[in-house]
Amino acid sequence: MQIPLLSRRINCILYLDLKITFLTILTLFFLLPSSAFAEKEKKENVFNTFTLYWENDTFGGTDSNYTNGIQLSWSTPYLTNNPKDEHLPGWSYPVINRLPFVKNPTAQRAISLSLGQLMFTPEDTQTKELIEDDRPYAGYLYFGVGFNSILSNRKDTWQFNVGVVGPASLAQETQDFVHDLIDSPRAQGWDNQLQNEPAIEAVYETKWRMLYSQNHNGFGYDLIPHIGGRLGNVNINANCGAEFRLGWFIPGDFGSCPIRPGCDINPASYHDKTGDFRRIRTSVHLFTILDSRLVLRDIFLDGNTFKESHSVDKKYFVADLTVGIAVNYRRCKFSFAYTFRTKEFEEQRDPYAFGSFTIAFTY
Repeated sequence: MQIPLLSRRINCILYLDLKITFLTILTLFFLLPSSAFAEKEKKENVFNTFTLYWENDTFGGTDSNYTNGIQLSWSTPYLTNNPKDEHLPGWSYPVINRLPFVKNPTAQRAISLSLGQLMFTPEDTQTKELIEDDRPYAGYLYFGVGFNSILSNRKDTWQFNVGVVGPASLAQETQDFVHDLIDSPRAQGWDNQLQNEPAIEAVYETKWRMLYSQNHNGFGYDLIPHIGGRLGNVNINANCGAEFRLGWFIPGDFGSCPIRPGCDINPASYHDKTGDFRRIRTSVHLFTILDSRLVLRDIFLDGNTFKESHSVDKKYFVADLTVGIAVNYRRCKFSFAYTFRTKEFEEQRDPYAFGSFTIAFTY
């Protein structure tokens, strides 16, 4: 009779340890940029862009599958190292100088710090019973560090994420708080969510800016193909796709897209070698993105890695089609988009859609 009690105590201790770990990570997330600013007399332009990403299926008229995502990011500008000074934070150089594709010191390089939370629910959220033929309840809380490089028309990104899947992700508490705030019914099946599991991921993605064209009135277009991969106990996949942009005074950056590691940092302005964002003109453009993935593992469908948990039969090929609009004005960028996603598992009845909103500010 004492074994279940001991097990519950161990789980409780693990749950508290995970929460303390992420409170520590959250503190570091705020302190690292602050400490960088404290060194501003010695180093210029460290962490000067803040970006907020928000994605929610309410925009698609549903409350299921990928139901909500939020990410906060801080990033440095893309600059080439000055021979007399290094513009990136000191702790980043031992890593970025060794990573393939981003270690070239003559390239414009940048660092990003990200904190995010994703949540997933089945279609029927008003039953407390386990729904075996629908996706598991799941939450993911993560901290990521990105190492980015731009050389000519190519951008390379490595991002390393650490986090937790399960109750310690605080997904249930977050959703309950928001639903109470807007007087919406709470989801009833969170007791069936995936169990606590530490998460670690390495992500790589490369992009090319191609077919750029612009007339004397500022109207133009470009094409930005991308290819990458993701490895860890959360996801194992390979992806490829492209973004097409059409509009006025399209910025010289590498596009916009929903939350995806390695996708988009420092979007408020594209810095030239002098770091002068004031040269960027006001721009408005439409964009369309196609991204396809070969999925070997998805913890949100396959279930926990080391424990028994609810799971469904995932599909190995998934595709996203995103359409949106972006506006750049001086130090700010705003974008809104809809993403249409194909079925992710065999038992899923229909494809689904979600909306995404991004705002970035360079200070």
